[in-house]
Amino acid sequence: MKRLWTGLILGCLLMVPSAALAQGPDDMEITSSDVEVTSGGQAYESYLAAPAEGGSYPGIVLVHSFRGLEEGYRTMTDRFAAQGFVVLAVGWQTFEESPTDDTVDQLLRDSIAFLSAREDVDPERLGLTGFCAGGRYTMLFLPQIEDFGAGVAWYGFPYGGDTQPASLIDQLDAPLLILHGTADSASAIGDIYQYAEALTSASKAFEMKVYYGEPHGFMLVNGELREDEVAQDAMNEMVQFFRRKLG
Repeated sequence: MKRLWTGLILGCLLMVPSAALAQGPDDMEITSSDVEVTSGGQAYESYLAAPAEGGSYPGIVLVHSFRGLEEGYRTMTDRFAAQGFVVLAVGWQTFEESPTDDTVDQLLRDSIAFLSAREDVDPERLGLTGFCAGGRYTMLFLPQIEDFGAGVAWYGFPYGGDTQPASLIDQLDAPLLILHGTADSASAIGDIYQYAEALTSASKAFEMKVYYGEPHGFMLVNGELREDEVAQDAMNEMVQFFRRKLG
C-alpha cells in the first residue's frame, strides 16, 4: 500500500486527518445523462449527474484531462453527485484537441449558464474542478470568472500555456485546493511548491495536499477511476473542500 503524505497549506504546513464522507448526504440517489452544452455556436458533448431528490444544490463544472472524457470521469461525476452536488463534466475537446484559452473561457461561462438555468442548482454556489490540462484551466480561470466560489486543481500546470495561471494570482479571490503527486513527471512538484509560495506571498487563501509517490493523472488508471485508499482520500478531500467553501 502506498504511503500517504498529507499536508494542508494555509500559509504554513500542518498535518491534518481526512474528514469522513459520512458527515454529508452519503449515497444519495442520482440521475445522470449525456448532455450538450452550447458554446460558440457548437454543441459540446458533456455528462451531467445530479441528486434525484429535488432541492437547491451547489453546481460544479468538472474539466477532464487532456485524455478526454474517459469513463473514470463519468464514474467520478456520479459519485460526486451522490454527495449532494449537481456536476457537469464538460467535454471541452469535442471539436479540438487543444482549443484556445479564449474558447475554453467561453465554454466555462456557458457551462455556468447551463447549470444556473436548472431549478436544482443554486447559482450562488458554483465550483470549478479540473484534472491535468483541466487543472491548469482551474488555476487559470478561477481568478477570472467570479461566478466560481471555489476551485480544486488536480495535478495542474501553474506555469504552463500561453497565459501562465501563476501570472494571475493577484486576481484570485476564491479559495483554491491543490491536489498533486510527488512523482508527477509532467507537472513537477517543485513548480507546485513554487506556486504555493507565490500564493502565500500574495496572501491568497488556498489549501494543498500532496500524495507521496503518486504520478501525474493518478486518479485514473487505463481510463477507469481508481478504487484504492489514495483515490478515495483525494476524492474525499475535494468533496469536503467544496462543502466547506460552497456551503
